[in-house]
Amino acid sequence: MVAKALTIAGSDSGGGAGIQADLKAFSAMGVFGASVVTAVTAQNTQAVTAIHPVPDDVVAAQIKAVLDDIQIDAIKIGMLGTPSLIAVVADALAGYDGPIVLDPVMVSKSGDTLLADSAIDTLKSLLFSRATLLTPNLPEAEKLVGEDSAQTQANALLDLGVGAVLMKGGHADGEICTDHLVSQTATQDYSAPRLNTHNTHGTGCSYSSAIAAGLAQGMALSDAASRAHTWLHQAILRADELHIGRGHGPVHHFHALWT
Repeated sequence: MVAKALTIAGSDSGGGAGIQADLKAFSAMGVFGASVVTAVTAQNTQAVTAIHPVPDDVVAAQIKAVLDDIQIDAIKIGMLGTPSLIAVVADALAGYDGPIVLDPVMVSKSGDTLLADSAIDTLKSLLFSRATLLTPNLPEAEKLVGEDSAQTQANALLDLGVGAVLMKGGHADGEICTDHLVSQTATQDYSAPRLNTHNTHGTGCSYSSAIAAGLAQGMALSDAASRAHTWLHQAILRADELHIGRGHGPVHHFHALWT
């Protein structure tokens, strides 16, 4: 039986992030992907020029349609946007007991706001306790719990109810990029040389989805994160081969299959 994962996120018309990146990451990991679209964005490698939220009841209907028919082995949640939508998603997933990877999408690669400040508290109160894994980058962690060391931020996020936190180091300085997977019982680090490329659009979406794919396949969280980290490093390393757009181009999800 093929593993099946669901992404609940926004659509990126440029194809590099959001739902499109999630489905590509699922496929690259050998997992069938289903999707729930929370917003339609007019977006390319340079900017987000328009955002059209999908009505809350339509998002709820999409979730119900998928879960009523397909045995979903893991869920990845990305762009939600508003307090009411967060509440709707939390309610729609009330009966789901599989692993959930929550990527707290707040700002696009081009710097455009994707999560209203008013929604942050709602996200923490309604979805953190449901999350098997939270995957913030450094700016997102700062917005969620304030500026501090990565370990202190991770502990604060764990105190809010998430099962584990992957503190991503892509926004840090230094020649080595290190991500920290932190749970209540252990910390595991994943390191790789920092790559000199502007083509990193969709890295967060792709990383969290690749981890969700591993969980859907029954992998332990640390193993799923390790595999996803290795895969994403290669996807970034090979991103310049694609020549997509004039801004932050996408990573190469299918680097193992074609060039």
